Amino acid sequence: MAITDKLLLVDDEVDVQYSFRRIFDGSSIELFTATSGEEGLKLIPKVRPDLVIMDIRMGGMNGLETLRRLRRLDAKLPVIMMTAYGTTQTAIEAMKLGAFDYLLKPFEVPKLKEIVGRAIKAARDMRQVVSYQPLLETEDYDLGIIGRTEGMQGVFKTIGQLANSDATVLITGESGTGKELVARAIYHHSRRSQNPFLAINCAAIPESLLESELFGHEKGAFTGAAGQRVGKFEQCDGGTLFLDEIGDMSPATQTKILRVLQSGAFERVGGNHSVSVNVRIIAATNKVLERAVAAREFREDLFYRLNVVRIELPALRERVGDIPLLVSYFLRKHARDEAKMPQSVSPEALEALARHSWPGNVRELENVIRRAGVMAKGEVLLLADLPPELQGMERRESAVPRAFAAEAVESSMPSTQPEALANALFRWARTDSSRKVIPTVERELIIQALTETRGNQVRAAKLLGITRATLRKRVEKYRIRQELQIS
Repeated sequence: MAITDKLLLVDDEVDVQYSFRRIFDGSSIELFTATSGEEGLKLIPKVRPDLVIMDIRMGGMNGLETLRRLRRLDAKLPVIMMTAYGTTQTAIEAMKLGAFDYLLKPFEVPKLKEIVGRAIKAARDMRQVVSYQPLLETEDYDLGIIGRTEGMQGVFKTIGQLANSDATVLITGESGTGKELVARAIYHHSRRSQNPFLAINCAAIPESLLESELFGHEKGAFTGAAGQRVGKFEQCDGGTLFLDEIGDMSPATQTKILRVLQSGAFERVGGNHSVSVNVRIIAATNKVLERAVAAREFREDLFYRLNVVRIELPALRERVGDIPLLVSYFLRKHARDEAKMPQSVSPEALEALARHSWPGNVRELENVIRRAGVMAKGEVLLLADLPPELQGMERRESAVPRAFAAEAVESSMPSTQPEALANALFRWARTDSSRKVIPTVERELIIQALTETRGNQVRAAKLLGITRATLRKRVEKYRIRQELQIS
């Protein structure tokens, strides 16, 4: 068998070296041995191993100190630590120093081979680094908005067009898409950038306190109002006020917001003196306000006042092409706070990230990258470093068994293929009385179209011969959003 990988064993026990020779004899792994940490460090530049397995307790330099020095020589080389005297402290210390894994003696051979296989694969992945296109400019990193896809470029253009305007802006999009970042970008590039920017989450503050938070209150206005308080609108005079999750605001507060937008004036809670302010409003919501208006949950006149300029942020699954840029950005961002952080991502890990449906959008991606980066054992983020729910994701199989579809295609001539496919579908439906052909097929066609177009709803709608509005209704009806895996 051809030798493809090199393993360096550093252990002063002759019996252990003999066992390793027997285990890997005849395999694709070439074994090198050293009896001390000092000898192992000298061998590494000569042998250039793909993996090091090292005992913790040895004569001379111990394994932990050897690992510490080895890391200075090669931060990417996977190292498995091994000892007969395993304690929680030594395990934690070894992992802190960057060990790939930890093995207790006496070890089971299948377990050893499994860990060695994973480590060798990690070494290969680290050699095959994904090369990203040039990243965005430093100013974009400061703002924290990353994206080269068409949808995000449209957002950037709108931000630029708003630079010399004081128009009210409504930002819509799912939770975690970065609505506050866009609001801050609008402010940063506006004529009000030297004046205050205040943000308030309308859903996070109890309704009984929200009005006071926004407009302030007079002394004695309610129990606990020991003195006059200035609200956010007064604090933000001349600047920009960001009202996040405005769709959760009560009708009474909506009325006051409407008056401020109309006249620039309001009264504090418990007061009768009119206060005038010059505040630009940027509002955001993850709700569809048109539906809230139709359900009489949101004032129609306020909606039109807010909806002067609309920015709709695409969900992450609709901008899969931005994932490499976002991953690189988050690794770079969190490297400032963490002692170690991978510098790049393996192709397999990147592919898994692209397949995920990201219900939590960019916020979820950032959390995943930070966690995976902290847990990573080298300079390359690997598939094994990702959460289990991302590691095991494979391309979604159709709910209709392939055997039926394959049989229909193979047994039919082009002219009769539709009839054969319909025949196969009805045969499949008869195997279970609860199955409904039309909803099932419609759902699967939508999933396949979105998968084929990598989540681009405009292209998917064209492929299906329906409008984008119809496609969105079907996506919501069949709850595809939670299950769709883009690849």
